This record gives sequence, C-alpha cells and structure tokens, in this order.
Amino acid sequence: MGGETVPCRIENVRGSAAMQPHVSGTEGYAAEADTLLIRYESIPAEQVHAAVRHLLPETPARVLDIGAGTGRDAAWFASLGHQVVAVEPTHELRIGAIELHACPAITWIDDSLPDLAVLAARGEQFDLVMSTAVLMHLDDAQRRQALPNIAARIAPGGLLIMTLRHGPVPPGRRMFEIDAEAIIEPARKLGMSLVFNQDGASRGAENRAAGVTWTTLAFRSPRDEARNAG
Repeated sequence: MGGETVPCRIENVRGSAAMQPHVSGTEGYAAEADTLLIRYESIPAEQVHAAVRHLLPETPARVLDIGAGTGRDAAWFASLGHQVVAVEPTHELRIGAIELHACPAITWIDDSLPDLAVLAARGEQFDLVMSTAVLMHLDDAQRRQALPNIAARIAPGGLLIMTLRHGPVPPGRRMFEIDAEAIIEPARKLGMSLVFNQDGASRGAENRAAGVTWTTLAFRSPRDEARNAG
C-alpha cells in the first residue's frame, strides 16, 4: 500500500451528533469523548484482556465488539488478523475511533443494545463477541432483553466475553450494579456454557483509586447439534 492509510468501512452512520436519537446508557460519553479517547487508549487492549487471552481465536475469525468505544480493542483484534465489526452508538466516540484506527479490517456500525436492530437485520454471526464495560449501562429489564439478542449473534461454538463493572457511578453516567449470577443463569438458559469467571481490580489508576472492580465472564455457545437438541 506504500504507507497509504486505508479507511475503515462505515455503515449506518446517521448524520451529525445533533441528529442522533437518545440511546439509553450512553449518558455522559459524548461530552467526555475527547478525554476518553486519551484515557481508554492509554491502557493496551492486550493488558485489559490478558486474563482471557488463552480463550481468543488463534486463527483469523469474525469478531463483534459491542460498545467499541475508542476502537482500542477493535484495532487490536484487527492487528491479530481478525475481521471486526465494531458497534458504537455514541457519535463522538465512533468518529474519534475511526480517526484513531483507520483499518480496512474494521467495519463501524451505529447500533445499540438492547435490540441490536441493525446487526439483527444483517443476520451475521461471529466467532467471538466482546461486550466490554457495557451491560452495567442497562437496567434489569433491558439486560433481559439484550442477552438473547447478543446470543443470537454468536456463531455455533463461538465465544462471548464480557466485563461487568462494580463500584461508584461517575457523575452524569447511567450505571447499575450487576451481580454475575444475574448474567450467568440467563446465559445458561440460552444454552451457553460458562467457561471463565474471574474478579479483579481495575487497570486504570483513576478507577482503581475509586474502588472500581470488574468481573470477567466468558461463555461458549452451543454447536448446532446442541442447539437443535434444545
């Protein structure tokens, strides 16, 4: 390519930020986008996901990053040879991420939980679905609605990895405390098997000082035979 920058693919971009419909759970992110683009990028993705590195696909795979934020994780997966669909509903973060991580292996989509309506219309499934620091933005009813929609995007035998935040809520944000069992049991009812469950401290100095901790969960989706048996 001779050093030429190749832009990411962008789908379903719905105009300027002023035109965007309100998405529940995104409160505060647009106003802080410039700061977050620096803060989130300061912690390498391979550190954030070190605990589940052994679970990630080794061969090129289809990866879905729900709530992709600044694109840090999406860019990391792309660098490992994967094809990535990055979903981010906050216009300011999505545009900033596209500027930071110009990569033809990443397709950016304006979509959101709990429905994931745009992804549902595309009908794609993925070998790996990531939901990093997302579900705490949904209340109980929204989470019950979201989990089947997330599960529907996982290919047979694929993996779902998510992180759940615990601790004080920053001013201006919409967050809820989530017990891991509130995710594990519904996921099992959807046929997914828990393969990883670990609690840990925050890697970010600011969150760590505030007492924020995280739970990392990983689930394996059933293969076609198991789904059909169910």
